[in-house]
Amino acid sequence: MAADLGELLVPYMPTIRVPRTGDRVFKSECAFSYDSPESEGGLYVCMNTFLGFGREHVERHYRKTGQSVYMLLKRHVKEVRGHTMCFYIGLHTDNEYECEDEAKLVIFPDHFEIPLPNIEELPALVSECVTIACDAVLNAASAYKKQESDSWDEEIQVSKHARSLRQTDNGVRIPPSGWKCQKCEMRENLWLNLTDGAVLCGKWFFDGAGGNGHALDHYKDTNFPLAVKLDNITADGADIYSFDEEEAVLDPHISEHLQHFGIDMLQMQQVSLAISVRPRVSEWEVIQESGMKLKAVYGSGFTGIKNLGNSCYLGTTMQVLFSIPEFQRAYVGNLQRIYDYSPLDPTTDFSTQIQVVLGISLQHQPKGISPKMFKAMVSKGHPEFSSNRQQDAHEFFLHLINLVERNSAGSENPSDVFRYLVEERVQCCQTQKVCYNQKVDYLMQLPAPIEAASNREELIAYEAKRREAEENMRAPPEPVRARIPFTACLQAFTEPENVPDFWSSALQAKSAGVKTSRFASFPEYLVVQINKFTFGIDWVPKKLDLSIDVPDFLDLSRLRGTGLQAGEEELPDLTPPIVLPEDTRGKAPDIDESAAMQLAEMGFPLEACRKAVYYTGNMGPEMAFNWIIAHMEEPDFAEPLALPSFMEAGPSMASLGLAATPLDNQPPEESIAILTSMGFPRRHTVQALKATNNNLERALDWIFTHPEEEEASDDLLDMSDIMEPNDNTFSNANTNSHSTLSPDQDASGPRIKDGPGRYELFAFISHMGASTMSGRYVCHIKKEGRWVIFNDHKVCLSERPPKDLGYIYFYRRLSSC
Repeated sequence: MAADLGELLVPYMPTIRVPRTGDRVFKSECAFSYDSPESEGGLYVCMNTFLGFGREHVERHYRKTGQSVYMLLKRHVKEVRGHTMCFYIGLHTDNEYECEDEAKLVIFPDHFEIPLPNIEELPALVSECVTIACDAVLNAASAYKKQESDSWDEEIQVSKHARSLRQTDNGVRIPPSGWKCQKCEMRENLWLNLTDGAVLCGKWFFDGAGGNGHALDHYKDTNFPLAVKLDNITADGADIYSFDEEEAVLDPHISEHLQHFGIDMLQMQQVSLAISVRPRVSEWEVIQESGMKLKAVYGSGFTGIKNLGNSCYLGTTMQVLFSIPEFQRAYVGNLQRIYDYSPLDPTTDFSTQIQVVLGISLQHQPKGISPKMFKAMVSKGHPEFSSNRQQDAHEFFLHLINLVERNSAGSENPSDVFRYLVEERVQCCQTQKVCYNQKVDYLMQLPAPIEAASNREELIAYEAKRREAEENMRAPPEPVRARIPFTACLQAFTEPENVPDFWSSALQAKSAGVKTSRFASFPEYLVVQINKFTFGIDWVPKKLDLSIDVPDFLDLSRLRGTGLQAGEEELPDLTPPIVLPEDTRGKAPDIDESAAMQLAEMGFPLEACRKAVYYTGNMGPEMAFNWIIAHMEEPDFAEPLALPSFMEAGPSMASLGLAATPLDNQPPEESIAILTSMGFPRRHTVQALKATNNNLERALDWIFTHPEEEEASDDLLDMSDIMEPNDNTFSNANTNSHSTLSPDQDASGPRIKDGPGRYELFAFISHMGASTMSGRYVCHIKKEGRWVIFNDHKVCLSERPPKDLGYIYFYRRLSSC
């Protein structure tokens, strides 16, 4: 018998591998489901790829890859009175159980089984090789245990610059809010250079949040190596990036380095300790409905998501998205296709993993699911979500939408239901002239004006008692929660706001400007975030204790934008002069002359080669060569490089101190050059950059998902390239509140689905705690006419949904108005 088994294994010996350093062994969870060794059919681990599969999916992997040898792991768990633990296959069970583990090799397609103890009876050549491989798999750490030990917090090293970092005594002090990039006015994904205090935007490869890379450009100009992300500084630490080492790093002296710019981490810690001494018990109890006898519910759509350690921000966000039919249709409806076309390693494929989580959540799973594989995939490379710290559900929602966008090429994009256009009207206070601009957004942020609280007198009295208690070192009074009308939040949203550093094209100079925002289109699903979090003057992150009477039904029709009105005069379409730093004026542009000469030796005009090197950011002769090929037919191809004192003509909103938007700005020439150097037509790259807020990575995705229409005339394409912000199909469609726009109606613009601005509340996410970096999240979702609370793996019918204490609210458009 042993000889027969040996003969069976011999043909497959070249496919049996021993796990090497860096190999992940998935022996606790199926790549396509949540089957495990404890499942009825056990778990099959491929002896070549070390991927795990449940009985339902192992046949598919065999047919797809031809890999025939699998290790079948089974665990038989029984309850005992003692406290026993089992580590035989690297898994862990609760102390009240003991386990009996079984492992065998299975050869497909005939399902020949070889119990592992019998391997020693095989012929010597087979036995030795197979035994080594099997022992290595059985003794390897589970892929998730390896990921936990290699998490972002553990993996990053102390920067070589931390101890010797020299900081400039330039008097820079960083305020606790109101930050913006010093070069492009961006107000998110901002990084503080720890040498000179420069605040500049990051780039997409830092954390996926987008940016124009000015922090990296600053490093190239100055060699100042370390930067810290501004909005992630807490008493426990901060996210630090080393441009020189090209990775996230630790800085043991970060408190001292931040203190140099007026940011006191010690004060943050003292306040955090004070908060922990006096927890906000009432909020926790109300939001979790802890005083109620809640009835647990099970079944399709009622599956809980286990907390993987400060991961409730992920679980609550996913629960809401998975309750939306468009997400169910995009992933569960295409389940078989996603299985069939998943890559050889499905653990790193977004479409596969999101459908696994969604598909299982729609099945009967009374114990909840533990989406370790999904979390590892969506957080990979992200300095915030790859850590084990609590994160902001609002930021994770946008991160997840970004992943959905990037992974929906050629298929239904469920995030279209959130996308809408914002109309921004900017007026020059001196000349009264205006300019209209549109930008894409996915979430409406509502201010919470404390001054509009209905219990203002009570708040004033509380604050006086609090100060008195603090001065006399007595216990503070019971906190008073501010009650703010939702109408006051909407009113604050519609109020004009000052535009900092506004440059009036009518005056050709800086002037006072004001901006108002309206909806240019209404999404199918409206996401509303209440701005509950802020920073104190001491840089301590604070959460405002608010109660807002958020309505079940919402009508925003009066907030629809109207475009240019009769009697309004537009600001001239001019751009301000480029102001160069004093030490760079009159200097020649930075060009890698050796790369230019290499190209010139190939027969191209020297001046064209110098331009190619310059416009591709000195990224080498190969990139510059691609730029040359793409621009050879241009009339000024061989003309000398000339840096203008004014930017290229384009819509004037880029000059107004506003963020670049899909419909309003001429993208940076260097960004256009990088994409055209890859062989894409200039017109197409301009459209892509406009449609993605000048984000290079997203623009590249946009190009692949929006192929040029070959039948369109050049004249029409030229017109779409220079279209005025208020001269497009969206402004016409906005006159009909019942119209729905499809992507085909404007290939160069964003995909929106406009309609009436009337909505019904169907879900909300609540936060408990004093900061987004701590505390917990739960969500309430209205299902089958009843509110249901999702509190990690526990799912119950809600008795008193705390709508007034929510953080993020989700509305769906009313089907009839």
